[in-house]
Amino acid sequence: MFKKAFVPVVIFMFIISAGLVHAESGLQVDQITFATSIEDRQPIGPGTSFPADVERVFCFTAINGAEGETSVSHVWYFNDTEMARVPLSIRAASWRTWSSKRIMPYWIGQWRVDVESADGEVLTSKEFTIAAP
Repeated sequence: MFKKAFVPVVIFMFIISAGLVHAESGLQVDQITFATSIEDRQPIGPGTSFPADVERVFCFTAINGAEGETSVSHVWYFNDTEMARVPLSIRAASWRTWSSKRIMPYWIGQWRVDVESADGEVLTSKEFTIAAP
């Protein structure tokens, strides 16, 4: 009788622990916006193409579905080369956060930001362009 009761308990505990390990996958990116600044926690000057003299581009994200405190990373790529990895804390089920990247005038071309969960899962990705003068 002990074995019959024990097996379902072990299976239940395995399912519960597997859910906790993958709790990150419940994260959802509701918004990802590139902008020239952030004011009052909102992107200002949004776009997907910026002039070479922009100096700085911001990546604003709205995250939902966090269970407890966790983090995401904004991973900035220029022509598929990683240029920066910025860890950002997520402290509520619905959270807005952003990072920025200084842009040199000669970094003309295709950029991308991947939003990664704490366990490295790419939640979303978006591209922008730095245009030649």
